[in-house]
Amino acid sequence: MTGMETRFLAIGELTDTPPVAVVIDVMRAFTTAAWAFAQGAERIVLAGSLDEALELKARHPDWVALKDGAPASGFDAVNSPGRIRGTDLAGRTVVQKTTAGTVGALAVRGADLVLCASFVVAGATARALHGRPDVTFVVTGEDGRAEEDLACARYIARRAAGPAPDPAPYLRRAADSTAAAELAGGIREGVHEDDVRLCLELDRFPFAMAATPEGGLMVLRPYGEGAGPSRS
Repeated sequence: MTGMETRFLAIGELTDTPPVAVVIDVMRAFTTAAWAFAQGAERIVLAGSLDEALELKARHPDWVALKDGAPASGFDAVNSPGRIRGTDLAGRTVVQKTTAGTVGALAVRGADLVLCASFVVAGATARALHGRPDVTFVVTGEDGRAEEDLACARYIARRAAGPAPDPAPYLRRAADSTAAAELAGGIREGVHEDDVRLCLELDRFPFAMAATPEGGLMVLRPYGEGAGPSRS
């Protein structure tokens, strides 16, 4: 595919709703989300606030509420791929609230297509963009400056526009990021020792992930050719 016009914007730089938005959060929201689907989750509700997440959990006790940081009362899990990969989520609805990723997805909820992405679903995301002439990448981390998110966004853009580029420089850029250092050093709460490695597993899953409004909620589901049942 050629001629795809791309933009790379921070959440705060969005001035209107793009037709196609790819919301990037490598460490860790959309790596965790992909693992949740791999563990059998049916859908992920992207909450706008911790209070909304808790309200949804209160109304639906069987839903699995997940947040950034340390474990907290009312929440069942934390935003960690290393931790969520050991959780049986077969048929469950997950409610996810994170600092950056879910905020970015909600900011573009009016787009015709909202894909939520990280390295683990990069190839499937690039395939889902085929034929889309105008794509905005929303770089969620560090007010749009997160090296891991920028690297992933540019890798997906290049891969969607033509032959797949060498992933090594992009993964290296992500591995050298501030977020990776904080996770590896235990600075962030709710971290599993495998989180950085899991966030850098290119194409770990065959599906993309698309968020759409459903009943007043923004709901993330597997999307594309590899969106069938998948367990890892």
